[in-house]
Amino acid sequence: MANASEIEAFTPDITSSYGEGLTQEVAAFVVETGYEKIPSEVIELGKKSMLDGLGLALSGSVAESGKITQRYLKNQGLSGETTVIGTKLRVQERFAAFANGVGVHADDYDDTQLAVQQDRVYGLLTHPTAPCLPAALAVAEKHNRSGHDLVLAYNLGLEVETKISEAMSPRHYQHGFHSTATCGVFASASAVSKLYGLNSDSTTRALAIAASQAAGLRENFGTMTKPFHAGRAAEAGVFAADLAKAEWTATDKILESPRGFFQAHGGGYALEALRGKLGNPWTFVDPGVSIKPHPSGSLTHPGMTKMLELIFAHNIQPDDVERVDVGTNHNMPNALIHHRPTDELQAKFSMEFCMAILLLERRGALPEFTDTVVNSASVQDMISRVHFGVHPEAEAAGYDKMTTIIDIQLKDGQTISGRADFGKGSPANPMNYDEVADKFRGCAEFAKWSAAQTEQIIETVRTLENLGSIRELTDLLAR
Repeated sequence: MANASEIEAFTPDITSSYGEGLTQEVAAFVVETGYEKIPSEVIELGKKSMLDGLGLALSGSVAESGKITQRYLKNQGLSGETTVIGTKLRVQERFAAFANGVGVHADDYDDTQLAVQQDRVYGLLTHPTAPCLPAALAVAEKHNRSGHDLVLAYNLGLEVETKISEAMSPRHYQHGFHSTATCGVFASASAVSKLYGLNSDSTTRALAIAASQAAGLRENFGTMTKPFHAGRAAEAGVFAADLAKAEWTATDKILESPRGFFQAHGGGYALEALRGKLGNPWTFVDPGVSIKPHPSGSLTHPGMTKMLELIFAHNIQPDDVERVDVGTNHNMPNALIHHRPTDELQAKFSMEFCMAILLLERRGALPEFTDTVVNSASVQDMISRVHFGVHPEAEAAGYDKMTTIIDIQLKDGQTISGRADFGKGSPANPMNYDEVADKFRGCAEFAKWSAAQTEQIIETVRTLENLGSIRELTDLLAR
């Protein structure tokens, strides 16, 4: 039992003025930033992530989590005007946001924020599009807004989310919170508030209402509850903005208060990472957002990129491999927790599986991440040859990197080695729009989507800001 002094040590200074006015600053950014203030580079980068997110919602619609979500919504007897992507379902905006948020994150194939501070765990592993785009898309569809309006709202929401995540204490992620869930509510609330045209006071309240819904625990990684986090964050923002619009009351200092979001969720925050930093620079430009080439946790991607390079450069055959050692900083095994996975969801958070499947198939795409493949004898045998742990060189590189060191021991005594700090799709090695379009085609094919619709969606998003009604896009995303 804690004594009085111990309790006092955990009590924040409730009179502190640290960060005073921060929530209102965030709200003002959302309200006052028009389309003309967003650099063209940001718009183009954002459209790549939007196309990526829509493709993932399509493939996520046929995932088991997507099927369960759809059955649930049908069983509730819900009806509305907004699209559950990949289906014939039309429901109210908040439920479409939930379903599509689950879909975008279902395969753990969605974009990832980068960090700039060395003590940050790769941007606290925030997946920024999954909560933001579904909320903005649902409300834009309901109110027949333009592509221009959607692009603006999405970029503002994503900027708020990523900057809040960057400011959060590393303790937040290290102690079990999932930042996509917790910081994602601010993205969806900001985007929807912008689409509603809420003033600063109402937007401030929307942020506060959203913050009281911020939740999601990393212990659920490798289960359907991880994509639930993204869906719930998307829904929470719509709900929060709806309540704020209806004059629901809330605090005006939810971020900075000693009893607010940052203190409760992390025990503090880096004010300098958020104050004056919204749009300065835009996260899409600096430090950037990564788009995944593989449907697995982003921490696997530098290793997967390097492993593929080594396999093709040296023509490594599965039967040649005696042992594989993979070393990273200590934060990465803290997220990649499934060392001997037995299903597809665990495999997404298994460095061992990701290395094994590349050695066996020379690719790691949606068809490889199935329960049947994971449990096949050849895959399980190769998994047993892969050993994953902490490497001092990777540890020294800093936590803002995902440094991965690979040593492949062949049966003939040869060792083939390589190192990567970032993977394909990162700002250091980015995918262009056409490469993202190829990924979209793979997702659409996996969902058994028509080739004609697929190509129409790709071209529609390419010039999304010119679209007169977002319903032209959502019609293409529905069965």
